[in-house]
Amino acid sequence: MITTGRLRLHIKTTLLLLLLLLSMPISSQDTLPKYETRAVWLTTLNKLDWPKTNATSQASVEKQKSELCQILDQLQKAGVNTVMLQTRVRATTIYPSAIEPWDFCLTGTTGKAPGYDPLAYAIEECHKRGMELHAWIVTIPVGKWKAEGCKRLRKKMPAVIKKIGDEGYMNPEKKETGEYIAKICKEVVSNYDVDGIHLDYIRYPETWKFNVTKNQGRKYITDIVRKIHAAIKQEKKWVKLTCSPIGKYDNLTRYSSKGWNAKTRVCQDAQEWLRMGIMDGLYPMMYFSGNDFYPFAIDWKEQSYGRTIVSGLGIYFLRDQNWPLEEVKRQMSVSRRLGIGHAYFRSQFFTGNIKGIYDFAANEFDNHPALVPAMTWCSDAKPDAPEYLNTERLAYADHISWNEGKNNSDGDYLMYNIYASDEYPVDINDARNIVKSRVRGNSYTIKYDNMYRTAKNYAVTAVDRYGNESDAIRTKAVASSSKSYSNNGTMFRMPALPVYLDAQFYVIENTRKEIVAAVPYNKATDISKLRDGIYIVRTIGKKARTHRVGWLKIHTDRTKGKGYTLTTVWKK
Repeated sequence: MITTGRLRLHIKTTLLLLLLLLSMPISSQDTLPKYETRAVWLTTLNKLDWPKTNATSQASVEKQKSELCQILDQLQKAGVNTVMLQTRVRATTIYPSAIEPWDFCLTGTTGKAPGYDPLAYAIEECHKRGMELHAWIVTIPVGKWKAEGCKRLRKKMPAVIKKIGDEGYMNPEKKETGEYIAKICKEVVSNYDVDGIHLDYIRYPETWKFNVTKNQGRKYITDIVRKIHAAIKQEKKWVKLTCSPIGKYDNLTRYSSKGWNAKTRVCQDAQEWLRMGIMDGLYPMMYFSGNDFYPFAIDWKEQSYGRTIVSGLGIYFLRDQNWPLEEVKRQMSVSRRLGIGHAYFRSQFFTGNIKGIYDFAANEFDNHPALVPAMTWCSDAKPDAPEYLNTERLAYADHISWNEGKNNSDGDYLMYNIYASDEYPVDINDARNIVKSRVRGNSYTIKYDNMYRTAKNYAVTAVDRYGNESDAIRTKAVASSSKSYSNNGTMFRMPALPVYLDAQFYVIENTRKEIVAAVPYNKATDISKLRDGIYIVRTIGKKARTHRVGWLKIHTDRTKGKGYTLTTVWKK
């Protein structure tokens, strides 16, 4: 029990923290967190964010896919690492469900299949970009009373659906509600490689006429959460369960929620769910400004019980209420200083760059990647580090490969984080060194651009499905030797073969990987008919083993004729 003296001390400490946070200048460089959730809600309801095209032919399917990829590319460039894709919309879905019909957003007709699996496609594309995908499940609302999804559900469960105005809602007080929503969540987790289930509207409607006490109402909603948690964790323990509660949990001692809060108004006991361990994280919808935001952000953090808190940012108010961009900037900055992530509601307002919000995130605040925080409360067993990191220097890229580490958790596969730096050893705690996260497979090609014009030192770590990261294996910048010849006629010859390298032949490939010459290793080859450009050189040894040894630049000097530069990369 908190004494009066301790309560006063807590209030005083909170006020001092709030004043300190607000007095500090807005800056993206306070800290560059290695771990931070940066998320976006991608809305499919009424085609608000995606898709804009109806998938009614193969060409329109490809256009719908292309629209999604363009959005994901933009999000990736702005540092977003978590996409919450609206998957159950209003008693309808964007995947082939055995329980509910297709949503109309995909084809323009409820119940009509789009000719592909949008959820599977979105997961694949997010994972390619190193982003998590969380299936956003709208729980209690089931749409317009006469809409197809609601009509089908009323026919199936007539005693469970309640009408308020012209909308239908699942009754939280019926045990079938939790069982039904849990069944949908289990269907998604069982059939798809999702990283999370994100619950929306897991509460009473604000217009509900209560016939039970608020305490009993909270028990009903908590029971639904318990059933969903049990259903998904039984399938895959590493799938995160999160939700988006009302942005103010309850009245604070000094700051009022002004009648709109999660716990008392709509029976959403979200902080208790964290304490009970039936929720892995919260994305409070903190769509407020000033002191309606900052004290409540501190409260969410203080009552997080070690779980993930991500402040939901109402960036649509930049347009709808003419908020200045500085308000959102400060909310992002204060969230970072508190150690909580940030999520944009919603995607189109973010990628549409309302008042410059996208530019601020992409070019200033989130211009370096961050990893999604690990679920250490579920598992903290680190995987073993990968082994035998190998770097090959190509004419256009560095290709790195490694042997896979050992997975010490019950996750189904390992992923890999790649770091690069001019310094050796590479500091994997510096977010600026993150090149790519959550790579699947055991190799990756890093193309040269403005950042990677010269050889880099590399480090690779293994990461399991819970986000636990291994120690790093590191390699120094690729050592290479360059031999340059000019006016040497038209014949190319390989240099002396290192004793540790097995080679009987060498081949020259163009950049399309077409072989243009294949020659015994100790023989020269005529390059006079080869066009100027960059070529890859490989050796072929016993048992047809190949080894990329470098690249060949053929160039013609008007005064000296054709010549070449050979850059070799010899490795034991």
